[in-house]
Amino acid sequence: MKELLAKSATQLNEELASLRKEQFNLRMQAALGQPTKSHLVREARKSIARLKTVMTQQANAK
Repeated sequence: MKELLAKSATQLNEELASLRKEQFNLRMQAALGQPTKSHLVREARKSIARLKTVMTQQANAK
């Protein structure tokens, strides 16, 4: 969490895009029936939530 707080808004947006792409790929693998590690879907969703929380905190601080 501390490393997220140290990043700029641009870096956070890039990280968010990366996490959303990862989440999409994991969902597609599950939909196609490919064996996946199901815990990664949950971790990706939680990481996105953490990131959005930090982004909101930074926006409200300004």
